[in-house]
Amino acid sequence: MNEAILQDNVQEFISSFDGDITELAFKGSPFPEIQVQELLTQISGRRKTKKKLPAWHNAKEIYFPPKLNLEQASSEVTASYKADLLKSNVVADLTGGFGVDSYYFSLKAEHVDYYETNAELAAVALHNFKKLGCTNIEGHIGDSLSLIKNERFDTIYIDPARRHDVKGKVFLLSDCEPDVVQNLDYLLERCDRLLIKTSPMLDLTMGYESLKHVQAIHLVAVDNDLKEILWVLENSNKSAVPKIYTANYQKERMERLELPWEDSHQVSFSEPLEYLYEPNVAIMKAGKFNHITVVYDIAKLHLHSHLYTSAKKIDFPGRTFRVKEVIPYSKSGMRDLQIRKANITTRNFPESVSKIRNKWKIKEGGQMYLFFTTDMHGEKVVIRCERI
Repeated sequence: MNEAILQDNVQEFISSFDGDITELAFKGSPFPEIQVQELLTQISGRRKTKKKLPAWHNAKEIYFPPKLNLEQASSEVTASYKADLLKSNVVADLTGGFGVDSYYFSLKAEHVDYYETNAELAAVALHNFKKLGCTNIEGHIGDSLSLIKNERFDTIYIDPARRHDVKGKVFLLSDCEPDVVQNLDYLLERCDRLLIKTSPMLDLTMGYESLKHVQAIHLVAVDNDLKEILWVLENSNKSAVPKIYTANYQKERMERLELPWEDSHQVSFSEPLEYLYEPNVAIMKAGKFNHITVVYDIAKLHLHSHLYTSAKKIDFPGRTFRVKEVIPYSKSGMRDLQIRKANITTRNFPESVSKIRNKWKIKEGGQMYLFFTTDMHGEKVVIRCERI
């Protein structure tokens, strides 16, 4: 950390600067003791935290880390969600990073142990904790797995990062550091509850089979963008079948749904009725599509389409549409549709959105929504809707 950045005149410059940072990069730093790149990091960091981390953005004398550390940090929304899962007094954050999760843990727990291997990043986080008024966070610099050898906690939280040398689309827990699968018994011996954050790309079945004693799986989305998968493991629940909890934070409301691990319910089907429903991204990731028809007393259009319908409007965790027209997917049907601008979604359909737009010359946008899908009879159809 460059302590000069915390001087009053420098802090005033950073908080009030609203110009082009590219121009500032060419002009250079107006402060001899501060390099221009350091100044740019602080200005850019403060801008990036305005929505994601408002508490940091609005606090005085906050020190911001490089861009990558901010991108990897939890948002305040997701950190707060995790903190509500603690149910404990002494918490260890084994992958502390910028410290967002540790800070929110400190609001719920009596004591938080923050661990971080990057000494520079740890210094930034510990400085910011003081500026945010935290008095119950203790910092530890070094390899967390080694440092907790003789410790025990109510809850251990760990957010393993994917190794930079691992490429490809398949996401495996073994591709991450620390390797939680290899060290799972070691971690569970040192806590009552283990909370693991994984990438939204991780397959739920693969994750469940890799971990032991999974009590619950939480799928957390913000504005219909899946951010985190949280795995709650407890030593006391060695044979329990986990439940899945989905949460989607919206500006106007919070969408929550509890789902079973086994999706054994008998599903009902229907042709499109007056209302059409598209589940939010957290529910889509959970994949328990049959159970939804029972919870909300609605029908699916097709076993693999994952769109739902009802004659009466319900409060559904996702997007709701009023069906205006259903047409067969054919040249004559598309010609009669006569739409040149619409929002397009495909579900269980052989053509991509881009191919449909190019093929039928439909521009993106407008108030009309078109769902290209397969109905209960196996026929390809286009459902013209307006969003409610």
